[in-house]
Amino acid sequence: MAARLREFGAQAVGGERPLGVVVVADRAGAVDGLGDRPGPVRRIVRAVAVWRTPYGGPVGGSHRAGRAGPRAWRILDGMDVERRSVGERPWGRIPALVLVPIGLLAVLLVVIVRSPESIRLGPLLVIAPALTPSFAGPRVTAVVAALTVAVGLLIAVLRGGLTAGNHPAQLIALTVLCMMVVVFAVVRERRDRQLARAQSVAEAAQRALLRPIPERIGPLQIATVYLAAEREAQIGGDLYTATRTADGARVIVGDVRGKGLAAVGESALLLSAFRLIAAQHETLPHLAWTLDDNVGRYLVDFAETDREAAEHFVTALFLDIPDDAPVARMTNCGHPPPLLLRHDRVVSLDGAGAAPPLGLGVLAAADYPDDTFPFEIGDTLLLYTDGVVEARDRSGAFYPFADRVARWVGSTPEALVNHIRRDLLAHAGGRLGDDAAVVAIRRTDGRSEHRLHGLL
Repeated sequence: MAARLREFGAQAVGGERPLGVVVVADRAGAVDGLGDRPGPVRRIVRAVAVWRTPYGGPVGGSHRAGRAGPRAWRILDGMDVERRSVGERPWGRIPALVLVPIGLLAVLLVVIVRSPESIRLGPLLVIAPALTPSFAGPRVTAVVAALTVAVGLLIAVLRGGLTAGNHPAQLIALTVLCMMVVVFAVVRERRDRQLARAQSVAEAAQRALLRPIPERIGPLQIATVYLAAEREAQIGGDLYTATRTADGARVIVGDVRGKGLAAVGESALLLSAFRLIAAQHETLPHLAWTLDDNVGRYLVDFAETDREAAEHFVTALFLDIPDDAPVARMTNCGHPPPLLLRHDRVVSLDGAGAAPPLGLGVLAAADYPDDTFPFEIGDTLLLYTDGVVEARDRSGAFYPFADRVARWVGSTPEALVNHIRRDLLAHAGGRLGDDAAVVAIRRTDGRSEHRLHGLL
């Protein structure tokens, strides 16, 4: 499926292959297209291709968008990417709830016909089409509305004729109300489609910014999870990425002051700068000092347009993990210390201390800490942001991160972050007050190889 979407994206933009395809399905968790691995997709309803413009910026388009958008966005159209699970029939798309208004019409028909003339229940018929837009589209709503008018006509015929009493006025009013309900359903569906297109574009842009870390870099197995505080956002002020160096890998996990989309600017700056220069510095302290200078200059440039820029900073944790040595080096800039999972133990790596957060510009390169600790085959490093440890339950208790992680010490990185995600959301009642990110890194006995499995 992902290969098919990428091929279509290349055709739509004149042979240029897109960076990736983001596919949004119609059920929670039913998302495919981020790799060629099979997924539990029942029906894909939207696909967004992302590629780079000649100016270097990512752009994208949706295959379901019926109209061309701004010049920067090319809309992919004409591709059917629907895939149904075994046994799913086309008519199964019509929700079973449509039986509710139909059943209501049948009940009202019987009750009204058998009721005395003095009891007028005809106006209640409009309830049926009024309910339908809550679970169906304009076509189903129009069918229910037409059925409602037909029932009204039948009741008028059975109770003295179409012209008897106030039947004409009731039928006219019922018809007008049904037409208004159908128009409302059409307008609502159009706005839903516009919102879906905007969300698809936003998701593609956010995924292009916080690209997935490869599942394997050299001898390292890596898994991540990101939980944004804002409901409609995929990313926020937390950040992480990893890059290959000549003899190992370097990793950053950080947290921008603030949360949600408002903190994305600093996050994008730090991620881009890290990817560009991470392999160019021999030591982590020099890398941290350079990034601190970059963040500081960024905040100065925007101080006039953003009154709070002077108060912004970024906590960050840098790791340098060589391929052939059973150690890891760490420079901590005001970030929560990582956890080391070894055998049945969970150890907090506080190191020699932490430097101030990035953006403050108060240290020279030589003053940044440079800690080294054993990181052997089978060990797992767990990096995280403060949104994890500061998550509260209904009683106000913080999430006991280290204690919970001790239950899953023997898990693979992917299973570990999945356990943490479910347990963290259950502890916080399904909604976090701050962005949260977790990165699990396990050293294996594999030889150095750089596999980009999972990246498009």
